[in-house]
Amino acid sequence: MSKKNKQFVEKVTAMEDDFAQWYTDVVKQAELVDYGPVRGTMIIKPYGFAIWENVRDELDRQFKETGHSNVSFPLFIPESMLQKEKDHIEGFAPEVAWVTHGGEEELAERICVRPTSEVLFAEYYSKNIHSYRDLPMLYNQWSNVVRWEKTTRPFLRSLEFHWQEGHTCHATGDEAEQETRQMLDVYTDVCENYLAIPVIKGRKTESEKFAGAEYTLTIEALMHDGRALQSGTSHYFGTGFAEAFDIRYLDENGDQTPVHQTSWGMSTRILGGLIMVHGDNRGLVIPPRIAPIQAMIVPIAQHKEGVLDHAYHLRDELKDLVRVDIDASDKMPGWKFNEYEMKGVPVRIELGPKDIEKDQVVLARRDTGEKEFVAMSDVKTRLPELLEEVQQNLYDQAVAHRAEKTSVAKTYDAFKQTLEEKGGFIKAMWCGDEACEEQIKQDTGATSRCIPFEQDKVADTCVCCGKEAKDMVYWARAY
Repeated sequence: MSKKNKQFVEKVTAMEDDFAQWYTDVVKQAELVDYGPVRGTMIIKPYGFAIWENVRDELDRQFKETGHSNVSFPLFIPESMLQKEKDHIEGFAPEVAWVTHGGEEELAERICVRPTSEVLFAEYYSKNIHSYRDLPMLYNQWSNVVRWEKTTRPFLRSLEFHWQEGHTCHATGDEAEQETRQMLDVYTDVCENYLAIPVIKGRKTESEKFAGAEYTLTIEALMHDGRALQSGTSHYFGTGFAEAFDIRYLDENGDQTPVHQTSWGMSTRILGGLIMVHGDNRGLVIPPRIAPIQAMIVPIAQHKEGVLDHAYHLRDELKDLVRVDIDASDKMPGWKFNEYEMKGVPVRIELGPKDIEKDQVVLARRDTGEKEFVAMSDVKTRLPELLEEVQQNLYDQAVAHRAEKTSVAKTYDAFKQTLEEKGGFIKAMWCGDEACEEQIKQDTGATSRCIPFEQDKVADTCVCCGKEAKDMVYWARAY
């Protein structure tokens, strides 16, 4: 490797030395984001936004397939409206950004810059739902929101971020609860089958649920450093917002009945998860199904006659099968190799004079670094196959890492020792008392990630207090 190319790689701190710095280096060097002019804000650059668009488009496809329509609601919420659901506003109060002036005039009422839009949708539904014939009302919004975080990091926690927020109204609690679970399953599908991130599905504890919800369902993923990431949530509201905002419909018996509601969301935070689950010391590793560029053609000795012609011809042959591009810049091939490894492009296609003579190309995998020589006539068949192999391998690697980083603790001493020495998910029993949950958080920094749907009774007693256990819980330190 030339000295110039070596310096390119050295711009990334080894994750074993400083995982937080490694993350920041990758985000910057892979050209995903730049820092905004206000602390804690970010500029998502074209490559970073292209990844988000692929995630967004798949989510949007599945939302519409399940009967949801996209809408757009205002950015601003009057304080009086926000106050209508007390639990909700109390949960968000520390993170709310307020507008107090319009031009040079002080406003008569403060305006909240939306941290989430439940109250806006509730106010709308109260005016637009009249009869059982109006239900279900299934809306989704793609938007940005603002939460005034104290500690920020690109994608993972920022003052402003992009997301989708679904808000639905139903005639019965059963229908709303089915919706809550259905949307969690959509998130699971996108995470596991597109982002190649395995997740644990479960229910949040009372202290960890969304403010104003009856209960919250979640998917939890494990990062390379052993910390957890909440990757998507779906909330069942029951009739709480309906009572606060008087959202009622005339049922088939002629009675005024409150609706049952849900909300659910996934944000650009998942891109932070993507980086931390699959990335390595050479940069990003992007699963093919959501990669903006699935294969990058790098011509070798492109100044020689016929090389670029063959490269462009190959691109044209492949462009209807995969997302393919070509780098015909005057950079050295080694520099290009490092650049697209840094950006996590799943497959690199090398094509030079010797390859043209042999009527072949070289396919280099980003996940394993392995190379294979493929006859030109077989590339259209082999490349899609290879991309699927890369996709599956990334998922399998993430599952294996999660298994290796998942432990069982039956005693509090074992819990604390495992957390310090190994980290990761800890499966431990819990009595259901919030005091024990808070004690664990205070003592160890670990929080309850979820009560998994698939229960595994690993002991009879609570890991904290020793009383009779109620549920098995996944615990971890988290982002």
